[in-house]
Amino acid sequence: MLIRFVIKNVFSFGEQKEFNTLPNNRLKTLEHHRYDYDGFGLLKMSALYGANGAGKSNLIKAMYILQNLVIRGKVPYRFQDNFFKFNTDPDEQQLLAVEFFQGGIPFYYGLAILQGRIVTEELYRSGLGREKDALLFERHTDEQGQSSLRFQDEFEQDEKSQVLKSILLEEFVKAEEPVFKLLAKRDNKYLSGVKIAYNWFSETLQILSPQTKVVGLAHWIETEPAFKTYAQDLMCSMNIGVESLVTQKVEMEEFFGKDNENELVELKRKVEKTEMKMLELEARSGEEILVVKENGKFWVKTLKINHKGKGESVVQFDLKEESDGTIRLLDFVPAFMDIISDQRVFMIDEIERSIHPLLIKELVRKFSHDTESQGQLIFTTHESNLLDQELFRQDEIWFVEKNKEGASDLYSLSDFKEHKTIDIRKGYLSGRYGAIPFLGNLSDLNWHEYVTE
Repeated sequence: MLIRFVIKNVFSFGEQKEFNTLPNNRLKTLEHHRYDYDGFGLLKMSALYGANGAGKSNLIKAMYILQNLVIRGKVPYRFQDNFFKFNTDPDEQQLLAVEFFQGGIPFYYGLAILQGRIVTEELYRSGLGREKDALLFERHTDEQGQSSLRFQDEFEQDEKSQVLKSILLEEFVKAEEPVFKLLAKRDNKYLSGVKIAYNWFSETLQILSPQTKVVGLAHWIETEPAFKTYAQDLMCSMNIGVESLVTQKVEMEEFFGKDNENELVELKRKVEKTEMKMLELEARSGEEILVVKENGKFWVKTLKINHKGKGESVVQFDLKEESDGTIRLLDFVPAFMDIISDQRVFMIDEIERSIHPLLIKELVRKFSHDTESQGQLIFTTHESNLLDQELFRQDEIWFVEKNKEGASDLYSLSDFKEHKTIDIRKGYLSGRYGAIPFLGNLSDLNWHEYVTE
């Protein structure tokens, strides 16, 4: 579960800013939105509002970059160009840090990067402000690219662990590569906490951009009856004409043709290299093709959607024939199933993209009112219809706005201390909380002047 995310000198964020899911103790509405971790509260939802270009998506993108830094174990070459462009100090470091719960344990992980070099990287077991943080590992890299490592006392006092530390520094630790994944994959009893923390990035955190396509829907719908039932119920409840979801499954040679033997051999090799023995392809037509190895055979699975027609007739549609909104809703199926049943964290950029306002509001309402959910839903949106205190606590609504220096500012609705009965949608649209586009100059625009005959 996410506690807080800190960002500095990345994209449109200049000075250090913090987004968090900490409840404001003065607020007593929607108490079931407050998860309790041994007396430490966290919120189940967060919605981020702001004008175009304010920096909402940049916050999600920054978290995505941090996740990829950890999982792929390397600073992307282009990341050094993603500093705050109005910053005139070339020696200003970029900071990405996150505090979170994983396996019931609070952790803090942070990176300070300068021109592609990881200056500082640290992982602590967080004391949550109640007690001192406990070091798991810390690395520093000097201007010459030489790194040093420091671990908890038990590791530092263990002879075998010191040998491992020497080998890591001599052969594996590089200035432009985080050591988090490297340490998480080591078989050392003193690094067990590192392994647990790593799983937050590799399993718990899920980020969906407007372009994200969920992999494996056709497979899970065929092999997991409970998932299929849930997915069908969700899609059918939207009243968009969906009658059922079907997986079409054929042997790979039959699907692609036996004449393409060399291509099929290469495709099988790629499937074998994947962890789940599953590879998704995208045809030129837009149809998604899933190649799966099951029981020693290679199969091609595609998702089909049955729609109700005239009378009792049912017609099957390919995914390429569906609307963008229907496909976007399909992408949300695993997300909402996970956050109601597991302690997953889903961050979704532009949750309303291609979806009717009434549909997305009902979907959010369903999660908001669910008293048994376990995960967190964090999203950016322009949809003002969601600004409803029956759906959100005030501390679950955030605003992003550019300041006079061109930097993104980040603040919560709870900072305004509004009454629980106030119409926050009306207040937002009237500019009461900021974070809306300034439209005044459009009235002075005489665009006919630029029309040539």
